[in-house]
Amino acid sequence: MTISRKYGRTYHYPFSPGTTSDDRISHHYWADIRRLKAIVHTEKLDGENNCLSRYGVFARSHAAPTTSAWTKAIRERWALLKNDLGDLEIFGENLYAVHSIEYRRLEHHYYVFGVRILDTWLSWEEVKFYAAMFDFPTVPELCIVSPWKEEVYRQEVLELVSQPSLLDSRDIHTQVPCTCEGVVSRNAAEYAVADFPHHVWKYVRKGHVKTDEHWTRHWRRAPFAWEYRIGS
Repeated sequence: MTISRKYGRTYHYPFSPGTTSDDRISHHYWADIRRLKAIVHTEKLDGENNCLSRYGVFARSHAAPTTSAWTKAIRERWALLKNDLGDLEIFGENLYAVHSIEYRRLEHHYYVFGVRILDTWLSWEEVKFYAAMFDFPTVPELCIVSPWKEEVYRQEVLELVSQPSLLDSRDIHTQVPCTCEGVVSRNAAEYAVADFPHHVWKYVRKGHVKTDEHWTRHWRRAPFAWEYRIGS
């Protein structure tokens, strides 16, 4: 029995090249998107999905709180705010450990991308409100669009993913600037937890993953922007 529900599986756009054998693809994404008033495109950050709830800090499994070394900082932060969460569950990208992309403009290690209350995912405006209330940044917002034509929408996504990260993305092996990991698109309004697959999609670049399953043995902390400036 799990303490809380896991984050839903985010389906790939059919034109997302960074899929693996266990990924799911939303072949009929446009049928869902055309019914929505506004879509928020946010940058997909390369970290670990961590949920903060009154029960603890959770990673992939919600059967028990995580105890990994790279979540120590966010667990310490959680201890200060746990009594104020109530039914709120805050989901964010934990960038404390470097994965396949190194970011040179990090001012924080935890970037919020979603807030859930019971059976509802809150609107993007509410996500930003609660993130600010708990003094967290949100993942970079790229743009908000009103879908009207599939070809135009698809081209917009492709243009967004061709850009470097707003946090200054670098390849971990070469330290050469690289494009962002991808884009996550969501309904700007609130929606039911049960309807998640019809309100959130992602595009991931090809060949994104540069680490293997043993990265946890040799992980390192992601430096903040000011640390790079001192070392330059």
